[in-house]
This record gives sequence, structure tokens and C-alpha cells, in this order.
Amino acid sequence: MKKFLWILVSLMVLASCHQTEYMVEGNSTIQTMDGKKLYLKAYKDDDLVDIDSSDVVHGKFNFIGALDSVMMVSLFIDDECLMPFVLGPEELSIHISTARQYVTGSALNDTLYSFIRRKTRLDNQIAELPHKESQMIMDGVDEDVIMVRLNDEANRLALQNDRLITNFITSNFDNVLGAGVFMILTSSYPYPVMTPQIEEIMAKATPYFKNDVYVKNYIKAAKENMTQMGYGYDDVLPEDSLAELPEFSGTDSLK
Repeated sequence: MKKFLWILVSLMVLASCHQTEYMVEGNSTIQTMDGKKLYLKAYKDDDLVDIDSSDVVHGKFNFIGALDSVMMVSLFIDDECLMPFVLGPEELSIHISTARQYVTGSALNDTLYSFIRRKTRLDNQIAELPHKESQMIMDGVDEDVIMVRLNDEANRLALQNDRLITNFITSNFDNVLGAGVFMILTSSYPYPVMTPQIEEIMAKATPYFKNDVYVKNYIKAAKENMTQMGYGYDDVLPEDSLAELPEFSGTDSLK
């Protein structure tokens, strides 16, 4: 009997060792957030689910709870995603202002937000192109010259953007950042599809990345959609068709 109790206690200790605690302290300088409820959401069992919530009081909020493993989560206010970050055993700090949002306290979040800063700079350069066009017109530059210059710049920035995302995912195949940013990338499509960028990522992918639940479900749904759209199971969409995906009533979820 004593031996049985000892084994039971040992198993309980071992089980508890696999769980750690997460602690997140946050502050916001945006006054309209006061009194609002924030939610931490994560992809679990084929769905985005709430894992914790916190009220914003005088610009402060916090999350504390048990954690089975390191995971990529997103901070939501109502149905709006404010920011992603990696939830782990480290004590994290979230900083939110009108100018920027970022998380400190762990190496993975440092890596993630270094990537986000570079991505934001590229996005800002892309968003600036219409203003450049207007300025060139006001300066009397020939319309054909404007079109050539801005098309070249748009293509260059788009290529840099694709390379940045692809290189980040492939460099983080074996931690939660790879699948997390893959999820962010694919959420920009109205439904799962295979693209040249996704094909390149999957061609290089490690078993850890391929076996991620979200990645597996996305690729399965995307390949099914490709066949229903008239492509082969292993085909990808042409580059020039990504901007205007056709309306489609196939698999639009990952369940």
C-alpha cells in the first residue's frame, strides 16, 4: 500500500512539473481602453479560443495562469486583434500606445518584435507609394515614367516583403514562431489556397513544423480547395492571381 501511494505521489509530482505558470503585466496609454476587457486567444482544437481575460483598469491589466507548453497567442479587445506574442514561463510586459505595441521579457518575443518592426517599415513604404505618385504628378513627371518607376518600386518592396516573411518562418521552423507567423500570413487569404510562397515554405519544412495542427489543417484544406477550383492537388496559384482570388464556396475553415 505504501509503495502504491509513493508511486501515485511521484506521478502527481511529475505531472505538475510539466505545468508552469505564465505572468503577463500590461500597460496602455490609450484612454479609450480603460474599462475594456482584453482576451488572450490561442489556436486549439482547430479553433481560436479564449484562454484568459483581464479588465483594463487605469491603463493596467494582467494575465496569470497555468501553462502546459510555450504557445503563440494573440491579444484581443472585443473582436479586434491588437497584437501577437509568445506566451511562456517568463514574466512578460506588454506596452500599448497609439504609436506602437510590443512585448518584452523573453528571447522569442524579442525575435518576433524585431521581425514585426522590419515588416512595419516595409508596409509603410508600400503605403507611401500613392503619395509618391501624387507628388510626382504635381512635379510634372511624365505619366509613363511614373508608372514604370512606381511599378518597379512596388515589385521590389513586394519581393522584400515575401523574402522577409519566408526567411523568418523557415528560420523558426522548430519553435512556435514559425507556425505562428505562418498563421498570420495565411489569415490574409479569404480561404486556404496554395501559393508559390507557401509551396516554398513547405518544401523546406521540418517535421516539427509540418506536424503543427494549424499548418496540417491549412495545407489539407488548401489542397482540397485547389482541386475544387480546377487545379491539380499539388498545384499552386499563379503569382498574378493572388491579388484577386475568385469567389469560392469550398473549404473556408480549417476544421
